[in-house]
Amino acid sequence: MNRRRFLKTSSAAAAAAALPWGGALAQEGWRTYEIVSRVEVLAPRGVSRAWVPLPLSDDTSWHKAVDNAWSGNAAQARIVSDGKYGVGMLYAEWGAGQSAPVIEVTSRFITRERTADLSRPDAAFGRLPPDDHAFHTAATELIPTDGIVRKTALDITKRERSDIGKARKIYEWVVDNTFRDPKTRGCGWGDIKSMLESGNLGGKCGDLNAMFVGLARSAGVPARDVYGLRVAPSRYGYKSLGISSPNVTRAQHCRAEFYAAGHGWVPVDPADVRKVVLEEPPGNLPVGDAKVAAARKRLFGGWEMNWLAYNMGHDVKLPDSSGPKIPYLMYVNAESGGQMRDQLDPDGLKYTITAREV
Repeated sequence: MNRRRFLKTSSAAAAAAALPWGGALAQEGWRTYEIVSRVEVLAPRGVSRAWVPLPLSDDTSWHKAVDNAWSGNAAQARIVSDGKYGVGMLYAEWGAGQSAPVIEVTSRFITRERTADLSRPDAAFGRLPPDDHAFHTAATELIPTDGIVRKTALDITKRERSDIGKARKIYEWVVDNTFRDPKTRGCGWGDIKSMLESGNLGGKCGDLNAMFVGLARSAGVPARDVYGLRVAPSRYGYKSLGISSPNVTRAQHCRAEFYAAGHGWVPVDPADVRKVVLEEPPGNLPVGDAKVAAARKRLFGGWEMNWLAYNMGHDVKLPDSSGPKIPYLMYVNAESGGQMRDQLDPDGLKYTITAREV
């Protein structure tokens, strides 16, 4: 089954130029990046293991992996996958007597701007095959598609018949009703049922974009999260939507996509709209601010590709891990002596990630 069919980025420069971020980069070509992830397992006890996410291996019209290399003192290291979603990672293992376990992984990849021209259906993108449709509308452990999630989705999308119409209604609802909560650890885990039941719709990208995905799936629209990492400043002048130094250890960011016949996989990112609201200088911008309005328009159908895509996996079982499934693989994970380390604490694990444009 082909579960990774991507949107073909073929919109005309004139259409892209009409977007609000002042100029079209979609036709300017590819940019090359390199990231280096250095992982050390502190105070090892018994056998130690690490799992380092790797760039998306499937070539798309907006993202291509170039190569991966690694060095260190691991007894074994190899590229592995979770099996269900094709989540790629570098697995490293050290024996019980190994002191100071360390591995350094270098990955290169290329990206270019991604823009969907939603005004021009393309016959090349038909409906998803039934098994793919079922796969991308299915519930996950933290993203149910029944109960309060389905009720909310149907309330939002009533009287809408097209997938694009439903997705747009859900996108606007997420932007209008959620908020970015700076107290959320990491990117949030995306427990959308608890968010809706409590009425607390705050979180970060792992929560807000999961809300879009769960509501879309509940309304019958195929959707998925895409997990990754910011690797460069924004070319559009948004300080909140890029990095400010080569150290990207805490720059993880997930996005979302939905599938529409005639258009393929369409990129969206309502969580980044709320990030602009909270963090774009001078901060706490009103939703009606010009910068927010521009981001809101651009992020339904477009991604600025100063960003590395890792995978689209949920409920990931790390190969050879003694721990439970994790909601997604966007951070370095490690365990020692059968105990998982806190993946959201890179200082305690410890790991660092640096990025540069080549």
